[in-house]
This record gives sequence, C-alpha cells and structure tokens, in this order.
Amino acid sequence: MFDRENKGGVNFNEFAGVWKYITDWQNIFRTYDRDNSGFIDKNELKQALTGFGYRLSDQFYSTLIEKFDRQRKGQVAFDDFIQCCIVLQRLTDVFRRYDTDQDGWIQVSYEQYLSMVFNVV
Repeated sequence: MFDRENKGGVNFNEFAGVWKYITDWQNIFRTYDRDNSGFIDKNELKQALTGFGYRLSDQFYSTLIEKFDRQRKGQVAFDDFIQCCIVLQRLTDVFRRYDTDQDGWIQVSYEQYLSMVFNVV
C-alpha cells in the first residue's frame, strides 16, 4: 500500500505517508472514543459510521462488533476499528459498482456476490 516502488520496504517519504495515515486514524478513533477507554463500543461505532455517512440498523452495528471484536469485550480496539472501517468502505465501493441507479438495492448472481466479497477479503 505504501511501498510504491514494490521493493518490500518503504523509503523515508513512504514512511512519512504511513505515519500520517496512522496518525489520521488515531485522531478519528480518539474523536469517537468518547469515554477514553481505548476501545470503541457499539454506540461509539454507530456515531463514527454515521459521521462517515453510513445509515445502518442497530442489529448490523451488533454484527460489526461481533465480527471485529477480536478480544471478545463487546467493543473494538484501535486496529480492529481501522479494519472494520476499511472493510466496510471496500464492500460499499464494490456494492456501488452494481447499484447503477443508486437506490441501495442490487441484483447479483451467487457467483457475482462471491466475487464481490472475495475481492474485499
């Protein structure tokens, strides 16, 4: 992602990009970690993703917590929060390619669906 020359490492400028990327994510995480616990709970995740423009059901926020809470505490840590946001964004990007009329509905075959998901994970 940051190794633009595909050398298996990063030079100083690429490292600066990595550092900024992580710092930006830390600032976002801290903004939504309202209780300063070092974790994002379901309500904080809902506020964060709503702030990013997502409109999801409470049930789906529970699903996200279950999926990305590797420590099984009912909340997500910093790295899990980043992964959750990136996966959600990538899945959304793929969905939008098929949602040509932008109504939030698509019709895909089983293989198209599998291709969509496997291109993300």
